[in-house]
This record gives sequence, structure tokens and C-alpha cells, in this order.
Amino acid sequence: MELRTLHYFTVVAQELNITRAAEKLNMSQPPLSNQIKALEEELGVQLFLRGKRRLELTEEGSLLLRRAIQIQELTDKTRQEIFSLREGMTGTIYLSIVEGRAPFLAARWIAGFREEFPLVRYNLWNGSSDDALDRLRKGLADLSVIAAPYDTEHLEGFPVGREPWAAMLHPDHPLARAEGDSIPLSSLVGEPLIVPSRKSRIEAIRRWFGEIGAEPRILCEMSNYMDAAALTSLGVGISIFPQTIGVSNGLVVSKVVTRPSRQVEYILVWNKGHAPSGLTREFIRYVRDYLEENQAES
Repeated sequence: MELRTLHYFTVVAQELNITRAAEKLNMSQPPLSNQIKALEEELGVQLFLRGKRRLELTEEGSLLLRRAIQIQELTDKTRQEIFSLREGMTGTIYLSIVEGRAPFLAARWIAGFREEFPLVRYNLWNGSSDDALDRLRKGLADLSVIAAPYDTEHLEGFPVGREPWAAMLHPDHPLARAEGDSIPLSSLVGEPLIVPSRKSRIEAIRRWFGEIGAEPRILCEMSNYMDAAALTSLGVGISIFPQTIGVSNGLVVSKVVTRPSRQVEYILVWNKGHAPSGLTREFIRYVRDYLEENQAES
């Protein structure tokens, strides 16, 4: 099968009308009909059921249409990658990332990658892990940095960093006034808590409190740390979020939660069923190399 023939077939299969397909392809109808018949003979199957005014795809035709679209998309992507290699790496990397330390990690990678490939552009989106993964699934992101755990059945990935969980407190709260930059988990028992809305995260927090024989008093679940910080700044409750999120802004005080302590692990992921583009693969390679050279930071 030639790529040109597959293109002809795809247009006919989408139009389901030889006349309209021929017009769209800027060719006459007889040669197009001959191309489709020759393709059917080559494959030894009937691709269309032919009515008086309209064609209908057979089961074999539907399968070929799916594969033909995939082949043509892969061909286009390959052309783009070869062009990028010839002209120097170009294009845009789309990243969806969670809040916390992830934006700082991504900033370091971009700063280094930009030195090697100055023509590459970046599109960053920030939100919860669930939202970041949704963009990845929909093809709106090439890569995502999320908080573990993640779906290893459908995603490829590797750890890129970690940081402790911390409590965000109103400055007038007794725990905020206490000496030191950490507080024991037991001090949060009975306090109204504002926690990340991700189901797996809530379950982890319940298990965490369970280790000291307690149950968290969850007041509110939030996907956006800014909302959590706003509630905390008004004394509504204490927020439990990654430490980086609690960087002091004058409205809240951040203290690491210890005894026992817990850490957030950040993972760089991409879709397992879709091969990353050449540019994305090069970025993944760079991140791996960066982590090997800067193990202490991660």
C-alpha cells in the first residue's frame, strides 16, 4: 500500500461518496474509483458496500480507516521530527504541572534545556494532579508533573523530586507562635483541616493520622492551594499541603509536619500508548541526565 493510496481511501471513507471525494482531491472520478478497486484487490477484501447514492464501510474498511489515519498521522509527525533535526530542535513542549515544588523543578529543566535548544518554546499549565492528568489524556499536554501515586498501567514515568508535607497556619494560631519550624502530627488532631481534594491524597492523610490512633477532622477539600491559603489566612482552618506551597506570604505561617513525617513524591509522566515526539523524547532525556547529575537536589 502506498501512502498516496491510503490518503485517497481515507478521503473516500470520510466522504462516503466518490464524486465528493474526487472533488476534494481535485481529481476526476474514474481514476479515484480505480484506485479504490485496486486497493481492494491488493488486500483481497471489500472495503465498501456500494449503494446508488452513498457508500458504506465494511468491517474491513472501518479497520483500514483507523489504521490509515494512524499511519498518516505518524508520517506527518515523522516529517516534522526530521525537519526539526535538520533545522535544529524546534517546536513547543506542553507541560501540565501540579502546584508545590513542581513549578520550580520544571523551571530548572527549562532553563537548562533552553541552553541546548534555544528555539524551543514552552506552554505550562498549573493545577491539581487530576486536572494535569486530564490534559495529558486529552492530548493537551505532552508531559505532566504530578504527585504520586499514578496509573502505571496507562502512564510511563519516573520520580523527579520530593518534599515534606507541611501545615499552613494563621499567624495568630498557637501552633504558628510556637518555637521551631516543625510541629508533630498529634498537634493537628481535633483541628479543622483543609486538605487536597484528590481521593488518593485524602486516603493517605487518613492513614497518616491512623498511625497515631487518630482521625483527621477534615473541614474542606481543595484542588487549588490559593483557595486553601485564603481560608487559612482568615483562620477558618489549618491547611495540609506540600511545603513549597506554604512559602510565607505574610498571611500564613508554614511548618513541616513531623512525628511521623510524610513526603510528597513528584513524578514526570507521559501517555504509555502514544510515542512521545522527538522533541519530547529529547526533553525527557535531558531531565533524566539532569537528575543523575543533581541527585542531592531531587
